[in-house]
Amino acid sequence: MARTTPHDHPITEGEPLYRRIATKLLGELRDGTIPPGERLPGERHLAEHFEVSRETVRQALQMLRRDGLVSTDRRGSHATLPGPPVETPASSGFPVGARWSTRSAVTRATVAWEVPPPGHAEALLVAPARPTLVHRYWSASADGRELRTAVTSFSAVALAEVQELGRYRDRADGTGAAELRRAYDWMRRAGLTLHHRDTITRIAGTPSVRVTRRVHDQHARPLEITELVMDAQQDALVYEFTVPAAV
Repeated sequence: MARTTPHDHPITEGEPLYRRIATKLLGELRDGTIPPGERLPGERHLAEHFEVSRETVRQALQMLRRDGLVSTDRRGSHATLPGPPVETPASSGFPVGARWSTRSAVTRATVAWEVPPPGHAEALLVAPARPTLVHRYWSASADGRELRTAVTSFSAVALAEVQELGRYRDRADGTGAAELRRAYDWMRRAGLTLHHRDTITRIAGTPSVRVTRRVHDQHARPLEITELVMDAQQDALVYEFTVPAAV
């Protein structure tokens, strides 16, 4: 007989708050927002994310541990979903450049529902002054010498067809942490074939380069555009590749 978990029945107002938080957290674990095998955010971050007390978060995690869905290590306030780590998607990482960060790097990523930066709206076929989901990524080395910033805007097509992205609209206030590292994997899982075009150019008078990535699907519909600025010494180049949809 299958074990009953918080995700197996709808949330009701009569349920204890910790059980409702356990259900929401389990939903994020299962839909890939937090990949299997990856360390969960700390209790304080989870409390802020769900707007509850840390004690409520502890009770929710304890409930998931009892069901064998979460295991806690020696640090106590962190947990991992049982199972092997998610394999690296066939497509390059999101946002472009994020996978180059070292373990000692300081990173931050947020999402907001706002008017996209200049040039993004036209590339995504978004009407002028119309908001969309915008992801901002910032990374710096421990000594502060290497810095990367990236801004990604998503199209209406991406938000409509990729459920995991669409769910961010209601909580995209520009302050909470964003776990979109599997964005390209989600797109492939939604049946989209990803066509990437990356243009890399040096920024005159600086040691930095700008990487502009445009992604569209098999129907030539734009999905996202990313602009990354990073400290590097490279000549300009353009390369293209296609990643088929997940089967």
